[in-house]
Amino acid sequence: MGRAKSPTKASPQSLTHRANHALAQLQSLVPSASSASDEESPITIIRLSAPIITSASSSETPSAARTSDISNTSLPPSGPTPSSLEADLLHYKELFSKLRFSYVEQVTKEKFIRAIVGDPPLIVTPQENAELEDSNKVAKAELKALKNEVADMVKDLEARGRELAKRYERVKTETVRLGELPGRVEGLEREIARLKEEQQLGEGSRAELNLPLAKTLQLVGEKKRQMQELDRQLEQLRNQAPRKRKEVERLQGEVAGLEQKRGNAMAAAKEAKRRREDKGARNGLDELEARGRWYRGSEAVLRGLLGIRG
Repeated sequence: MGRAKSPTKASPQSLTHRANHALAQLQSLVPSASSASDEESPITIIRLSAPIITSASSSETPSAARTSDISNTSLPPSGPTPSSLEADLLHYKELFSKLRFSYVEQVTKEKFIRAIVGDPPLIVTPQENAELEDSNKVAKAELKALKNEVADMVKDLEARGRELAKRYERVKTETVRLGELPGRVEGLEREIARLKEEQQLGEGSRAELNLPLAKTLQLVGEKKRQMQELDRQLEQLRNQAPRKRKEVERLQGEVAGLEQKRGNAMAAAKEAKRRREDKGARNGLDELEARGRWYRGSEAVLRGLLGIRG
């Protein structure tokens, strides 16, 4: 089996080109996404409500303006907001509900009047009422089903709207980050060039930094073995330290005893020298000096008898 090819690394120039290309495509899709403010963005509920507000304001005259519309008092000077649009929506729902009730009431009255004043008058039988009631039940059931379907559709649309809003915000954030990417790539390229220049300048003094991977791993292994050997020697010295410390203490005691003996011997020598000087003036011999001469003479006789040559 052939060896799998390793994936080729993308160069910084190709990454910068791809980032610029993606940013250009996003800006072509939404030209004002990077420069327009939130009020000028084309994908906002405020912008979507502009045709409704414009048509409503153009259709109403100053004398026929609605006094019960809460949007007249809740609109901020800068324009509508999502909360004011939601209040307007509730207000319009109530108005349409009242309008429907008034329409049904007026149409029913008109039909009733036409039926009783017509020539001949329209007589409705109980059978027809029963059939109409049955058809109304079926229509009501269908209407309820349609209302439920519309409610489900509205919920689905609201969920999709929230998801699209999140995706749009995420795309805006990623677009900003994508716009910053070429500058960051250029900064990294300059940093890489600086590091390469510093590496080339330091090749003479730190040649081990330019070794290939295999030799670098070998050098690391040797350094690790040296560290292990030093650790072993250090551990041995640590184990020998208590014994050496006791030996030093013993030697210090012996040295103290020898120092004391040395002091005593020096004192005796000084005393002997003084006595000898005192008696030398009177041509007399010091007892200690006489004893020493006798010992030396005896030693010479014994060496002669035993045949020992010193």
